[in-house]
Amino acid sequence: MTTFSDLQLDALRELANIGSGNAGTALSSMLGKPVDISVPTAAALPLAEAVAIAGAPDELRYGVVVPVVGDFEAIVVLLFPESDARKLCGIYGIEPSTPDGNSMLGEVGNILGTNYINVLAQMVDMSLEPAPPQVVEDMLGSILSSVLIGRGDDIDEALILDSNLLVEEEQCSLSFLLLPNHGGIKQLLGRLGL
Repeated sequence: MTTFSDLQLDALRELANIGSGNAGTALSSMLGKPVDISVPTAAALPLAEAVAIAGAPDELRYGVVVPVVGDFEAIVVLLFPESDARKLCGIYGIEPSTPDGNSMLGEVGNILGTNYINVLAQMVDMSLEPAPPQVVEDMLGSILSSVLIGRGDDIDEALILDSNLLVEEEQCSLSFLLLPNHGGIKQLLGRLGL
């Protein structure tokens, strides 16, 4: 169960809503289509619980992994269910498992992840820089295991934002996980005075 107060979770949700507004504007510019993003769920949870919320380990996901460096290190993982990755890529008549589809998902993930990180950096007055994204297609459990193995034991909690995208009346969902190094979420909240 979460160790964060309602006030702290509200602050994280507010950050997510500001980030989603900026991300929607940027994504709309890239796609040339209206985009609306909502973040109905924001939670800071122990890693195992956050992973469970993202879905069943054997479900196919398209993941966009964005390393973050700066005042603290983290990894952003954006997870698209297969059907929603198909919807997004289908806007341009491409398949998600093709090089063009991977490129499109990578750019969508990069825009979303970068905008969330930039808002977070501004709000907490920290230097956070996203690195180039990597797109993976695999079972959810495999994606998260690979990311976590690469990080060692440094990650203890995750910020998860379940988001809904509306692109030209096409409803798509994604999970945004921020996996900071040990104590990173508490550090962010401390910078917000919480």
